[in-house]
Amino acid sequence: MSTARSGRDTADVTLDSIRLGEVTMDDVTIHPDTLVRQAQVARDHANPQLAENLLRAAELTLIPDDEVLAMYEALRPGRSTTDELRALSVSLSERGAPRTAALIDEAAAAYARRGIAKQG
Repeated sequence: MSTARSGRDTADVTLDSIRLGEVTMDDVTIHPDTLVRQAQVARDHANPQLAENLLRAAELTLIPDDEVLAMYEALRPGRSTTDELRALSVSLSERGAPRTAALIDEAAAAYARRGIAKQG
């Protein structure tokens, strides 16, 4: 059984249920557990990079969409200082997203090395 973020069985999300207005956004949004299971499949098939990406995606399902979009914006070269990126990393870690936090830390270090962090 595949479950949406709402807890609803995805098999219950049909065109009829959509037409009747019985479907919410959480009914068509992936559940973090599904991503964790997909990560295990990736790991079992010798694809550790994909597994890590899926685990980060599972973490991000718990962060509001507008904040995820703001993170993407913050990660664009020249948009954030290394201190701002490190503060974002701490925030993510405190919110239960340690893998994503580690990725942001790596980006902050790389941006500093390459001189593409915002100066300020």
